[in-house]
Amino acid sequence: MAQYGNALVKKAKTTSEQPCTFTANGVEVKLTPATVKNYLVSGNAERITDQEVVMFINLCKYNSLNPWLREAYCIKYGSSPATMVVGKETFQKRADADPNYNGEQAGVIVETADGQIERREGCLVLENEQLLGGWAKVYRKDRLYPSTAEVSMTEYTGRKSDGSPNGQWSGKPATMIRKVALVQALREAFPARLGALYTAEERGYAEPVEATFNEVPEADAPTPQQTSGKTPMPDAAPAPSDADDFFAGVE
Repeated sequence: MAQYGNALVKKAKTTSEQPCTFTANGVEVKLTPATVKNYLVSGNAERITDQEVVMFINLCKYNSLNPWLREAYCIKYGSSPATMVVGKETFQKRADADPNYNGEQAGVIVETADGQIERREGCLVLENEQLLGGWAKVYRKDRLYPSTAEVSMTEYTGRKSDGSPNGQWSGKPATMIRKVALVQALREAFPARLGALYTAEERGYAEPVEATFNEVPEADAPTPQQTSGKTPMPDAAPAPSDADDFFAGVE
């Protein structure tokens, strides 16, 4: 019985280490749990569960998303469940690829200094105005009316534990709320291409940033002899300096 049990464990390990291979945008993508944990998790990769890794791999597989091109993100902080989102550019590229796509408009909703409510294209908000939300319209050639979305700041702003806006929601609220409105209108316009996909902004925070690289002083730089024979590996997405700030507002 012990030998039979060991065989099952060995088989399970072998299966979990096998790569999941699929095609995304004409490119073959291979993902294994180890690859995801080592290079594709933003935040606390050591805390991510096997189940969450499998869910992320299948999100990429069944939606033809290439995480190496930042089309999908797996974000894990503390004991909270991992959050899996796609990049806003993924929405845009898939809409552009549809032959019925016929353009879009998006902007912000503000209350002006004299108390008027104004829908404005772009992200301009003056110092004496209050940002109320975002709006968007997406047009299709085969539909008489555009798909529209209007979203409220109070509903989507990501917040810290003390209630103040977090991260990009503090520094670039107009840009963030405009993105939320646009991706919602895009999803409504193209449900077959974008249904069940959500962006980081809709979860209350910004997309994970690219890895940053610090210049190494020449005196401290490794010599060719020290680096020879070593294969450079991709950088894992960096964790923000304030995990609570980054993850606040996530459902």
